[in-house]
Amino acid sequence: MLSPATQMAKREVDIVILSDVHLGTYGCHATELLQYLKSIKPRTVILNGDIIDIWQFSKRYWPATHMMVVKHLIGLIAKEVPVYYIPGNHDEMLRRFKGFNLGSLKIVNKLSLKIDDKKVWVFHGDVFDVVMQNSKWLARLGAVGYDTLILINRFVNFISQKLGKGKLSFSKKVKNTVKSAVKFINDFEVTVCDIAAENDYDYVVCGHIHQPEIKDVKTNSKTVTYMNSGDWIENLTALEYTDGNWSIYNYASDTVAHAIDINKKSQKKESAKEMMASLMQELNMKQPSKSDTESPVFVTEHD
Repeated sequence: MLSPATQMAKREVDIVILSDVHLGTYGCHATELLQYLKSIKPRTVILNGDIIDIWQFSKRYWPATHMMVVKHLIGLIAKEVPVYYIPGNHDEMLRRFKGFNLGSLKIVNKLSLKIDDKKVWVFHGDVFDVVMQNSKWLARLGAVGYDTLILINRFVNFISQKLGKGKLSFSKKVKNTVKSAVKFINDFEVTVCDIAAENDYDYVVCGHIHQPEIKDVKTNSKTVTYMNSGDWIENLTALEYTDGNWSIYNYASDTVAHAIDINKKSQKKESAKEMMASLMQELNMKQPSKSDTESPVFVTEHD
């Protein structure tokens, strides 16, 4: 007999935007992400950078749940759901494949959308990170340090829960208390909104800083709505657009997703070669027609 969670109809979402999943790292909450993806029926998916953490990718660490997330996304592509992949800094090597199409999958550096007569600009955001642009080695070192901090944090939380205490977040505490970190986030938001306003955008959507947000920012020329999809390391959030409204999805408050059984024990380990073969088999090399892949929700202009 199917469980109540399995019998429940999937929630329909016009657009879902995910970023900073960091598959292939210890900090990634792949199980929770898979539960979320299985609970929704998206019309369009935008993967806004740092989905697979190529910087820290190791053959020694690639759990079944991480592969299951990839397979689920492949399944959406096989069903001809438009999926846009915008590489970030941790998967920047994919930027060389800009313009690549496979079925309904498209790799682009940024997206310009028109939604309900409003212009929306979507990009990862690392281009505005001074450390990323001038000291990549320092950014990579910081990424390793961050992943280590998350791993230590998980161990501490395991002990804390055994003692009947709540969870702690070391990196959130650092972000919220260190003035330079708070200033970086504020400067980031203002900078992207200023440039969006100069280019006559009404909305700007980013990832990169792992800080979920929807807020209006006043610039010299106009007010721009800034949105950030957060991450699947600490916040476990996404951006959703449904029935004309944008909102932040938060896994912590989604009781339906929590109840979904992903059956990870039945999954076998696969190599990258096997994964690509699986992708090709799923797609069967079928190129859908424009009418199949063009989303009725918005018009895209990608470059």
